[in-house]
Amino acid sequence: MLVQLAITDFAIIDSLSVSFSGGLNILSGETGAGKSIIINAVNLILGGRASPDLIRTGAERAVVEALFRLPPNSPLSRSLADMDIPFNGEVLIKRTISKAGKSRIWINGSLATLQMISKLGPNLISVSGQSEHQLLLKPDNHLYILDDFGELTKERLQLSGLYRDYYSLKEKAERLRSRLKEEEERRELTEFQIKEIEEAKFVPGEDSKHEAEKSRLMHAERLIDIVFKSYQALYEKEESVLSILSLLAKDMDKGVNIDPTLDRYKRQLESSQLELEDLALELRDFYSKLKVDPKRLEEVEERLQLIRRLKKKYASSIEGILSFKEGLSQKGYQLAQKKEELKKFEAQLEEKREGLLRLATELSLKRQKKAKDFKKRVEEELNQLDMAGTRFRIKFSSNRPVGDTISADMLDSAITEDGMDVLEFMISPNVGEDLRPLARIASGGELSRIMLALKTILARSGLVETLVFDEVDSGIGGATAAIVGEKLRLLAKYHQILGITHLPQIASCGETHFLVEKRVSKGRTRTLITLLDEESRINEIARLLGGRIISEKTLEHAREMLSP
Repeated sequence: MLVQLAITDFAIIDSLSVSFSGGLNILSGETGAGKSIIINAVNLILGGRASPDLIRTGAERAVVEALFRLPPNSPLSRSLADMDIPFNGEVLIKRTISKAGKSRIWINGSLATLQMISKLGPNLISVSGQSEHQLLLKPDNHLYILDDFGELTKERLQLSGLYRDYYSLKEKAERLRSRLKEEEERRELTEFQIKEIEEAKFVPGEDSKHEAEKSRLMHAERLIDIVFKSYQALYEKEESVLSILSLLAKDMDKGVNIDPTLDRYKRQLESSQLELEDLALELRDFYSKLKVDPKRLEEVEERLQLIRRLKKKYASSIEGILSFKEGLSQKGYQLAQKKEELKKFEAQLEEKREGLLRLATELSLKRQKKAKDFKKRVEEELNQLDMAGTRFRIKFSSNRPVGDTISADMLDSAITEDGMDVLEFMISPNVGEDLRPLARIASGGELSRIMLALKTILARSGLVETLVFDEVDSGIGGATAAIVGEKLRLLAKYHQILGITHLPQIASCGETHFLVEKRVSKGRTRTLITLLDEESRINEIARLLGGRIISEKTLEHAREMLSP
């Protein structure tokens, strides 16, 4: 609620500070005293247009400050958090206007923009007669108002949750379907690559072996010559190395007989002889296998060319190529998994789609039914508020007539998070006139009473904490004024009400009463606001009853009106 309002150098107000209480706060005073100026100051807090013309003559700037106290769970706490503005249960909005035309705004001490207070303002305070600051006049809110009236909010929130789940799942399915399409397009290439690698029948390390074999085959004749000569030198020639070693061994036997210390050398000589014999035999075996084989050389070269080609395409080694092939095979497995996953998504989507259509259809039909009750209640309330003959209707806009069904392919265009309905309140306050959107009602008095009627019906709805009713008494009097006062008193059980009135029937219903006066001091006109005590309030009600001349009878009547 609005706790404190401070205004400095604004129009004819030099300095004004007023504390409001909960319940029904009445503001009264002579015509032109400055009540509308106070409302204009409030409008600045709501994001209204600022002009240097609003600055008091002789001042450099005008300042308006408003302190609001809100419950901790107020929906505004989330908006403030999104704006990075601290919130501890109170919101202080300050706005200044300079002669240069510049406007500065602060919210809880943080610099803010016009867009920020324009977003917050209508949720803090609603001024009847000021359509730009009326949530009830905005068609986007009419659906929520009807749901509040018809106790359908829980069903709408259930629908909203299912809607978000459906489109979240749909988005996942679309992403998966897109990936599957890309992978399907690559599948033919993947299958070719797997087949190409499998047909190569690679064995890890074979490239090194083939390179060695290629070298042998390319230099076979030279190898044969080298090995043959080595074998001949060791074994076959008359003076072969082994023949010489055999003679040396015989001589060494004779030496041992002369000097036994030669036995160690003799054994070493015999060992070398045996090793060379083994080497000669191995060279003979190696030589026997050596041959010039152009056909085999061609086969090895072809194999190496295949290995080099696939290395260039897939990996730098045979092991890498085989690993790459395993990865391709795994992708094929994953593709099959994703197809199964997509099938599950599609089954879930179909289930949620049917549920969404069912809930949206049921909710729409209930809204149509509740709209008839709401229409009746509004017209009854307006009739009591001296607006007999006023017609009210809720205009439904949707992609299907009542009773028809929506096919699955129409879902995206037919249903939103709030269902399949778009609503707008239509009204005709004058007999014989066409129904028009509520926001186009021109008369401030009519608009105030329409707002009062709607708010009375929706008394428990906490869309806005503070309601300002200006000109609510326009064109009424007598019994109707008394009814308006009672309705304001009833509404004040659920909202803080600021009621500006000239009628005693309404003023007497207030819990707190302020007198707005215009006085001239030192050649300057200024507006004052005073909280009335019991006696002063009796005098003000008497003034409203009898004008400038107040008789004892008028005072008695005022006391009677204020008595419980």
